[in-house]
Amino acid sequence: MRSQLLAARAAALFASELPSGTRPPGAVVEAAIGRAVRTFGVSGCVATLAAAYGECPETAMPRMRWARGVVLSLYDVRRPEPERELAAA
Repeated sequence: MRSQLLAARAAALFASELPSGTRPPGAVVEAAIGRAVRTFGVSGCVATLAAAYGECPETAMPRMRWARGVVLSLYDVRRPEPERELAAA
């Protein structure tokens, strides 16, 4: 479920108006994701992503890497599981 949410956010950021290659603050990213979802819907954001890969994969790939990196840096805060820490000790 978590990976689906991260993927949906990355697709929405991909479909947003933010220029790739930037590292905007979290509030700016959240607002851009929200606008993209309100404008296109989640499925529309995914369709925009798919169309970009079909039409111009050489520019879609770096943009998706950027979107995924931004989303992961903001939302993918992984904490070690206590059981794994105890097993490693």
